[in-house]
Amino acid sequence: MIILAPTPDPAVEQPVISDRITGRVTQAMRYWLLALADRVNAGPQILASATAATQAASIATTNFAILSVQPGVYRLSMAARITQAATTSSSLIVTFGWTSAVACTTSSAALTGNTTATVGSMTFLVRVDAATAITYATTYASAGATAMQYRLDVLCEQ
Repeated sequence: MIILAPTPDPAVEQPVISDRITGRVTQAMRYWLLALADRVNAGPQILASATAATQAASIATTNFAILSVQPGVYRLSMAARITQAATTSSSLIVTFGWTSAVACTTSSAALTGNTTATVGSMTFLVRVDAATAITYATTYASAGATAMQYRLDVLCEQ
């Protein structure tokens, strides 16, 4: 990530317009706006996200809805919470997948607390090849008459 030093706001130090009649922006203001656009463009952009609420089964490997995956570094994040505990026990694992010369995956620790206060999150930085899918999936297990339910939020940023 490139961190640019903030530029002073020209509106505080100098006039914003050069001429009240034409309303033209001063050169200092123009440079400040260009630097602001560079800072915004240098920040991470959310490419895709997905939410599954009251989920009570595994989620098969699913592609993030990204039109064109460019090569580079991506940040993959997830947050999960058990919303209904199972009668006996439960487990939830979240897995991300991508290609970086070879197929790669990484998985969360199993959420096995089996209470509605059981939460988990993870964030990974991955290098991805061009035109390959970035995926997420869950592995779900529940025992007892009442099935465990969970909420999952996943996010892909570049």
